[in-house]
Amino acid sequence: MERLQKILAGAGIGSRRQCERLIAAGHVTVNGNVVKKMGVTVDPQKSEICCDGVRVRDEKKVYYLLNKPRGFVCTNRDELGRPRAIDLLPDVPQRVYTVGRLDEDSEGLIIITNDGEFTNLLSHPRHGVPKTYRVEVDGRVDADSLKGSLGKGVWLSGGKTLPAGVRVIRRGRNNTVLEIRLREGHNREVRRILARLGLTVRSLKRIKIGWLSDPRLRPGRFRRLTGEELRRFYSLTKTASRGRLQGKK
Repeated sequence: MERLQKILAGAGIGSRRQCERLIAAGHVTVNGNVVKKMGVTVDPQKSEICCDGVRVRDEKKVYYLLNKPRGFVCTNRDELGRPRAIDLLPDVPQRVYTVGRLDEDSEGLIIITNDGEFTNLLSHPRHGVPKTYRVEVDGRVDADSLKGSLGKGVWLSGGKTLPAGVRVIRRGRNNTVLEIRLREGHNREVRRILARLGLTVRSLKRIKIGWLSDPRLRPGRFRRLTGEELRRFYSLTKTASRGRLQGKK
């Protein structure tokens, strides 16, 4: 017996949180009966599980790195009909989705998969997988002041952000290029932090996920993650978990 949302995530329907939302909204049936309650356990070998009327089946797990261009959204369901990041992978037969999001006006690296457990490893704050962004803002920024603000965390509507790393890459007469490293992935977090500090973003690009970067991957192109890259991601999250446990002793 397994939790229903875990079975759905394992079948590539979405991340575990996305699957919980689908269950709550009444999209999922078990043996013909709609299930909206969280925590329901099901035997996947004996039960007929459907999402939007389509039988849920376990799929081969796939993992891709995409360089998302501007103008694409990181969602599987868009009521406005905008182009989706997953549409850039037209020949992938599995039902894939993005690990986290980059907003429509941002570009850069994002992982696409159908593995819910792997998504949870990379997305959950407790694993501390950082993301690094190259950001151009208006004006000449005072580096020490910015480091002090981001290093202490910034208050947003949802609470205070975790400390973030920042360095100035280049300063022009009317603009500054920054590199910002975050361990969270809240909606439009980089833009919201900088707006809170009075800075206007001209462009934003994610250049690294954890240790992974690929400068040769052109916008709109994708590739499979290698076995070694997957092992390093799992190793990274396990190391972070051990560090937190040792800190509690």
